Amino acid sequence: MCYETRSLIVTTNLQFGQWNHVFGDPILTEAVIDRLIHHSHLLFFNGDSRRLRDSILQNK
Repeated sequence: MCYETRSLIVTTNLQFGQWNHVFGDPILTEAVIDRLIHHSHLLFFNGDSRRLRDSILQNK
């Protein structure tokens, strides 16, 4: 319902090739990715995860 009408931010630590493990169906996964990246801006961040680091420090 939001397709091409609203803004959406999706964050993930998985590459698109790994999304099939989440959705379980390669055709569904391809359709979801196709709609997400159409008219989109992809931002890739490299480096250590701040949330992972904070979680590790919190559990010590």
